[in-house]
Amino acid sequence: MILLDFSQTMIGSFMAMGKGNVVVDEDLLRHTVLNTILQYKKVHREIYDCGAGPGLVICCDSHKNWRKDSFPEYKANRKTKRANDTTDWKSLFEFLHEMIEDFRNYFPYKVVKVERAEADDIIAVLNEYVATNPTLIISSDKDFIQLQKYEGVSQWSPLTKDFVKGNPEASLWEKLIKGDAGDRVPNILSSDDTFITEGKRQRPISMKKLELWKTDKNNWTQEMHRNFQRNKTMVDLGETPESIRINIINQFKEHTPQHGRLMDYFIEKRLKNLMEHIGDFE
Repeated sequence: MILLDFSQTMIGSFMAMGKGNVVVDEDLLRHTVLNTILQYKKVHREIYDCGAGPGLVICCDSHKNWRKDSFPEYKANRKTKRANDTTDWKSLFEFLHEMIEDFRNYFPYKVVKVERAEADDIIAVLNEYVATNPTLIISSDKDFIQLQKYEGVSQWSPLTKDFVKGNPEASLWEKLIKGDAGDRVPNILSSDDTFITEGKRQRPISMKKLELWKTDKNNWTQEMHRNFQRNKTMVDLGETPESIRINIINQFKEHTPQHGRLMDYFIEKRLKNLMEHIGDFE
């Protein structure tokens, strides 16, 4: 099974391809998306997509997510940064949504997009539910190292073009204590608004304390315990609410990959350059 972190991977491909290109060219972007899919299927098909299990699963972010309901500062400032960016983000996201529907209607892949769930939730839940060995996660997000606790799970980073390796327990523990600055989750010594209040900085945590606290929480304050739980909710991929887990599993079971419709799609979208590879998309 191959679990593709769709939005993260495709936005990364677009940015790498079109630095300085602020206009979303749909034909160019469609070729980029499909070439990216083709590349991963060719490289990893023999081991991870060989007929056992569901093959390629496209895992998508919902527009809204449950983590922001729990912690409003989660991924704060991203909209502001995009507003100050010259990239036409609105058109880019609209196009990615269109591609998700195209994958649902024309391609032989499972597609999962669940209200209030991130691709992270979908990948984590399907790792546990499907339990196909081996399983490959395609994403540059190091949050997924924690899922390497499951037998046969590996991760390929489109950013580094290499496998992501690490100790799942140590990786998760470090994020629980130190937070995740990229997602605006502070460490357990720092308040919720640390990353959104101008001039505020996190209180530092040494590696010595990071190790000590694994076995000794006697000196933790009530605030530290509270912030630890905040971070656990945000970064531990086992914390997905049960209702969302059920919706992910149900949608995965109910969606039927489309076989025999690729030729119609390639003709409709005038994908002449990819026509000779149409069989490789199966």
